[in-house]
Amino acid sequence: MIPSGLGGAVSTRVSNELGAGHPQAARLAVQVVFVLAVTEGILIGTLMILVRHIWGNAYSNEKEVVNYVAFMMPILAVSNFFDGLQSVLSGTARGCGWQKIGAFVNLGSYYLVGIPAAVLLAFVLNVGGKGLWIGIICALLVQVSSLLIITIRTNWEQQAKRASERVYDAAIPVTMVS
Repeated sequence: MIPSGLGGAVSTRVSNELGAGHPQAARLAVQVVFVLAVTEGILIGTLMILVRHIWGNAYSNEKEVVNYVAFMMPILAVSNFFDGLQSVLSGTARGCGWQKIGAFVNLGSYYLVGIPAAVLLAFVLNVGGKGLWIGIICALLVQVSSLLIITIRTNWEQQAKRASERVYDAAIPVTMVS
């Protein structure tokens, strides 16, 4: 939940800073929130791995269930880490007005990579539940890599100009108001 909040915060902050004509402040906001997401992901992932043999007891007293939860927790920790980065980078995309780019990245990541990888691993290679989750991780890796490359290559000054143009294009001319 923390990365989702960070994604919303960076979306708002980036859009406000770009709209105000402060491209470097928008860039700094992205950098700060990205570092926070990495830190949170490492801390939560470490905690998930450390308590993996205990966590299963919250679901069942059966040894098989507890062992399966312990087996899956490191995979879930990796998934949680990349999902946090994805949340922040998606927030950055929304703040810059790149909703269409974000949609294409999401569709491509999941429908072209994640779902086929999950089906292949789980049902063709008989990896099971672990394979399904690794497919999701593959999609997250493509998603994070794509959004990170786009964000790193962003010309923040040009984004501020585009934000300003969008504001003026959406404004109602004074002569039309009676």
